Amino acid sequence: MFRAALGDEAFARLHPMMQQRFGVSVANGYGCVGRGTMSRIRRGPWWTVPFLLIGRLRHILVADTGANVPFVIENYPYLDPYGRETVTFVREYRARRRPARFDATMVLDPDRTTIVDYLGTHQHLAVDLHLEVDEHGGLVLRSDEQRFYEGPIAFRFPMLFSGRAELHERYDEAEGAFHISLEVRNRIFGFLFGYDGWFTCEFPPATDAPDRLKPRRHERRL
Repeated sequence: MFRAALGDEAFARLHPMMQQRFGVSVANGYGCVGRGTMSRIRRGPWWTVPFLLIGRLRHILVADTGANVPFVIENYPYLDPYGRETVTFVREYRARRRPARFDATMVLDPDRTTIVDYLGTHQHLAVDLHLEVDEHGGLVLRSDEQRFYEGPIAFRFPMLFSGRAELHERYDEAEGAFHISLEVRNRIFGFLFGYDGWFTCEFPPATDAPDRLKPRRHERRL
């Protein structure tokens, strides 16, 4: 999926460990489970809290903040009910006694060669992702247009009420760990949410995802 979205030349410029991490697929027969620590999880001013709490209900956003927060990210490939290869990007944070989850599942739109990131337990939000490789062999991911789907309802989600994410991920050979940094910003209201952390990975054999990681509803529309 990521090779198709980036193109062979760009994918080859990723660090080999990044190639392995983002090479998760049914055909390759493995998943990726990362465990590590978020050095810090931040959020914007007090008025961003209601939006984050609403998003938390469907595992779309994380309202917690903290330092040195343990987390797990699980990437497993599977075929969804429409026959599309899908990869889970489910993160669990333990900033409090009750863990918080951020659920995402990604598919490739073959017509646009673009990865579509479905957010939440019911895939209500579909977000286009733009990818590039940086000078260190890391991956830069930027979110773009967002679409809301629920039953017969479908509309382009207004960015005034949402944010654009920019994520940087790289592999540090000296530490033997992946480093990740994310910021979500609204074009008018500024910083909404972000985190910085590190993790190490295992690559278990897998051609399907555990049911606990799959969304409760799959959306056909891209």
